[in-house]
Amino acid sequence: MEVGQKVRVQRLRDRTNQAIIQRLGQTGVIEDYKMTDGSGVGFVVKFDDGFSTWYFEDELAPIG
Repeated sequence: MEVGQKVRVQRLRDRTNQAIIQRLGQTGVIEDYKMTDGSGVGFVVKFDDGFSTWYFEDELAPIG
């Protein structure tokens, strides 16, 4: 996955924040990378309404 790529949130690992749960099934654009735990990489996704948060790669599905 790359910055600028459109993705869909396909699952959530274990977060319970309602703002993030509401993004399940929505699409957004990867705007940056995030180091997660020193060995993994996450992706910062920005949605059409301006909200952004990060996800693990296995939580996202590329579109197109």
